[in-house]
Amino acid sequence: MSVINNINRLAAYGLKSGLIEKEDVIFVKNQLLAALNIDGFETPEQAAEIPEVEISNLEDILKNLLDYAVEHNLTQGDGIAARDLFDTKLMSIMTDRPSNIRAKFNELYKKSPKEATDWFYKFSQDTDYIRRYRICRDVKWISKTEYGDMDITINLSKPEKDPKAIAAAKNAKTVGYPSCLLCKENEGYAGRLNHPARNNHRIIPLELAGEAWGFQYSPYVYYNEHCIVFNQEHSPMCISRKTFERLLDFTTQFPHYTLGSNADLPIVGGSILTHDHFQGGAYNFPMAKAPILKQITIKGFEDVEAGIVKWPMSVLRIKSADKNRLVELADHVLKTWRNYTDEAAFIFAETNGEKHNTLNPIVRRHGDLYEMDLVLRNNITTEEHPLGVYHPHAELHHIKKENIGLIEVMGLAILPGRLKTEFAELAKALIQNKDISSDENLGKHADWTNELKEKYGSFTEKSEEETIDILKKETGIVFSKVLEHAGVYKCNEEGLKAFERFIAIL
Repeated sequence: MSVINNINRLAAYGLKSGLIEKEDVIFVKNQLLAALNIDGFETPEQAAEIPEVEISNLEDILKNLLDYAVEHNLTQGDGIAARDLFDTKLMSIMTDRPSNIRAKFNELYKKSPKEATDWFYKFSQDTDYIRRYRICRDVKWISKTEYGDMDITINLSKPEKDPKAIAAAKNAKTVGYPSCLLCKENEGYAGRLNHPARNNHRIIPLELAGEAWGFQYSPYVYYNEHCIVFNQEHSPMCISRKTFERLLDFTTQFPHYTLGSNADLPIVGGSILTHDHFQGGAYNFPMAKAPILKQITIKGFEDVEAGIVKWPMSVLRIKSADKNRLVELADHVLKTWRNYTDEAAFIFAETNGEKHNTLNPIVRRHGDLYEMDLVLRNNITTEEHPLGVYHPHAELHHIKKENIGLIEVMGLAILPGRLKTEFAELAKALIQNKDISSDENLGKHADWTNELKEKYGSFTEKSEEETIDILKKETGIVFSKVLEHAGVYKCNEEGLKAFERFIAIL
């Protein structure tokens, strides 16, 4: 299929998706010709052609155009990063200006907040800012645990580091613009080998608690309508009274969305601590379904419903129709927790001048009722646990070693892509009763597979599909243990008593 045909197909996709109108077709085709360094069409019929396409054809269309661009030296190489820079440039030709997008969003918002976000989410996919064809490659399943169903994903949609791009980045000129991946200056930015292209990225400005914030979707979409709400100033993560005000303000404006914050300290914080931001979306996380283990009353806040949640991490849930009362109570909990030490429970507010206590706040709505979960976090380390006492311990690193951030706190596991291949190889090894202890890639799973053999008996008569199903089921149980390790109070009688000691001083 010729490059000209694919230019016509891309313009046809723009029409079908609603990114462009009929009046835009000639302009768009000419811009695509220029981007691909082509002088023009050979015939009027060729120039006027609008072939039949489906939305699902986009990946194929862009692949063909990228192959042409690589072959004609129009890209910075053939690696994933270079190709992503160029196809984003092509898609930007059909992406409307920010002012028009914001006007459309605001117009729809007057009808319904949900109608506005539905449209913006579809737009973000149609422009290929969210790459539908990559997201669908993620492996997802539900695992039953003693805390309820956990949502497990093996992430395959976020491109792995491109070795060519890493090598090129070493020689690239250091650029401090945009300051980070969350800054408002990313909107429309062409990117570079060490910074993703954002030509097709659009932001909706918001006012939260009297401050300028921005609303966008994550390009990697770990769950439905995975949004990011960020401070328009490049300021570091900080959990404070203002955090609670902003979260509650957002859920007032968008009552169909949950919104929460990563913690503001290393180890227990998210991947970007340099820019204050929240994550949320239209997704019912497992933690939101967890019941109350024990109802409590907090002195001075008898009018606010409160309880300890039955969850592997340490969660205090508070509810009220009055936002101001939730702000007051959450701020009281935060200030008390920041300075709280309980040596018997191995909780230290600080050691050697380093602060350790913080929390993850999450807000959701139930009609007129606001519900806020406050997840207690602590980032202390020891010689035995150098990556964190309240972090997945070494015996679980074969499944999950990375920081436990907001999304995982709420019961959605984001596991490394390596596991898809490793599970396929593990299943074969189990069926063959093969010793993997000295295997370079699978050796880290040896203790785990020995436990599985004790639990399920021999795998030699099991099918590969049945074995992988067992691996998936058991991965969910490992993930629940990961969350138990990250919980400051353990899920036993001793842990509950320690939790109650903290609540008693509130």
